[in-house]
Amino acid sequence: MNVVLFGPPGSGKGTQAQFIVERYGIPQISTGDMLRAAVRAKSPLGDMAKSIMDAGGLVSDDIVLGLVKERVSQEDCESGFILDGFPRTIPQADALMSLLDGIGKKIDVVISLDVDTQELINRLSGRRACPSCGKGYHVVYNKPAREGVCDSCGASLVQRDDDSEQTVINRLKVYEQQTSSLKSYFKDLGLLYSVSGSGSISDIQSHVCTIIDKGGIGDRS
Repeated sequence: MNVVLFGPPGSGKGTQAQFIVERYGIPQISTGDMLRAAVRAKSPLGDMAKSIMDAGGLVSDDIVLGLVKERVSQEDCESGFILDGFPRTIPQADALMSLLDGIGKKIDVVISLDVDTQELINRLSGRRACPSCGKGYHVVYNKPAREGVCDSCGASLVQRDDDSEQTVINRLKVYEQQTSSLKSYFKDLGLLYSVSGSGSISDIQSHVCTIIDKGGIGDRS
């Protein structure tokens, strides 16, 4: 089963992606991870990407697609894969579908984790972190024993800059701008399935399993 997984910051996409990896034994493919691995391996595409990144440029779609092709052709992707963070644009989606068709593969389902915007803001802006030991907390869902103090080392907790409410709002706007047209694209192809990212983790996992196991049952809105 070849899956594209969408989810805004705070939707729990990372948790669900890891669940899919463990349950179905298929790898999670992140373009960022692929770029770093290619650079470390000093592959031709990796060297090309490194020279662009070292110069402060953005890696082209052609290079990213080349890396995707290399990655999904590897042995551990024979039973399927999860694409995380790609595609981000309609041209990338068109190129991906063409690329996969050329190597005898296809996207089976596109799962979108949908969460109300205000809930996402509450989830993200409520996060706190220990600057000393790195342990994470939440002002509502995972409170420390003493307010503002790390349980493990006693350091004062902080809110990361990218978790401030305004920054979160901006991040969510960017995500929506990037993915709204993609959702329509995959919906038109009959591949998009929406799963509520609210509720218990086990309920969300159950819905994801239903989609994957049954080849797509659920809300296509």
